[in-house]
Amino acid sequence: MKKMIPVRNGYKEEAVIVTVRHDREDRSWSAGDLSGELRELVVSSGVKIAREIIAKCSEFTPKFLMGKGKVEEIASIVRGMAGSVVIFNHDLSGTQQRNLEDVMEAKTIDRTQLILDIFAQRAHSKEGKIQVELAQLVYLLPRLTGKGIILSRLGGGIGTRGPGEKKLEVDRRKIRDKIARLKRDLSDATSQRGARRKNRERFSASSIALVGYTNAGKSTLFNAMTNADVYVRDRLFSTLDPTVRRYVLPNNQRIVFSDTVGFIHNLPHHLIESFKATLEEAVQADILLHVIDASHPKILECCASVRKVLSELGIENKPVIDVLNKKDKVEDMILLAGLKRHFHLPVTISALKREGLDALTERLVAELSSLMSGIKITIPHRDMKKYNLIHEYGSVLKQEYKDDSIYIEARIPSKLKDMLK
Repeated sequence: MKKMIPVRNGYKEEAVIVTVRHDREDRSWSAGDLSGELRELVVSSGVKIAREIIAKCSEFTPKFLMGKGKVEEIASIVRGMAGSVVIFNHDLSGTQQRNLEDVMEAKTIDRTQLILDIFAQRAHSKEGKIQVELAQLVYLLPRLTGKGIILSRLGGGIGTRGPGEKKLEVDRRKIRDKIARLKRDLSDATSQRGARRKNRERFSASSIALVGYTNAGKSTLFNAMTNADVYVRDRLFSTLDPTVRRYVLPNNQRIVFSDTVGFIHNLPHHLIESFKATLEEAVQADILLHVIDASHPKILECCASVRKVLSELGIENKPVIDVLNKKDKVEDMILLAGLKRHFHLPVTISALKREGLDALTERLVAELSSLMSGIKITIPHRDMKKYNLIHEYGSVLKQEYKDDSIYIEARIPSKLKDMLK
């Protein structure tokens, strides 16, 4: 019977992070790139990094993921670090996790658990908390072994955040029942969000959803455009719960901005499924603002990851405006000019310094014009509600007052035109 090294309470544990790189994996992300992103994730979770290890292997093994020699090498480092946790960039099976903990005598966390742990910290709304717990249980279910250690992962990983200890003894049937209840709760929350969205659509506000790689500056841009006060911090997944704000364009068109959770390289599919409710704002949006960190060293690879998630959501063909953000952090302007060739009519901005926002607004007006329709209508005086809607959400080109009615020519959102009919 092995003796587990005790782990300190709270979020200040020290981690040994291990990046396992297979020779046949996607070569566009080097071992250093993968290790750097894992490092950002760990820091975002509130854990101090004690050591970083890169392990290259020619094949994955079902017992340890990597070779036994490398496992022993890592174990010798970990054993001398009281209160440490070992975090892997790859997902681990229940068997691999148990075997690694047997050898290392320390808690092991894989990448999905780490992301879920961060999500558990960031979720504040009821809907967000349901989604996190659902994702944790879906992750846990196939890993149940009845041998304690794997069960203890239900808390989300590092700081045992999430559903909590009281569920550690439940069997698969009870977990499936809990998953079913959470899905019903999430469906109810989604229905409520859908009702609010239908109310917005009823009043013909076009919707713009901000999407992009995590930490690309979506929330900073959202705040700059709408004067909102969404929490912003230079870390991964700082925004989990979606936020919606109204905005009036210079041509008097009313629109709705929504900020969404960021994406990441190889985002686990079941996380996308669990967080579809949060991403519903993007699914239903008229236009997507793809916010891109122009200073990111793997900018094209990050964009490919975003497009992959959009494809999984079935919205890859929506109108998209590419927004190259953080131009203030790009020192080589020639490099930035070269990057623009990879995107269709990109808008270059610095959301932090509020530079380029006028150009972005002009682009929005131009793109949204395709969602506007011309209308010629005579409105009786008794039906002033239609008159007010046209003035509030459209651009009036001509109006003539008559004894019992008003004649109006205007450009209005197509949704409003359909409603007026």
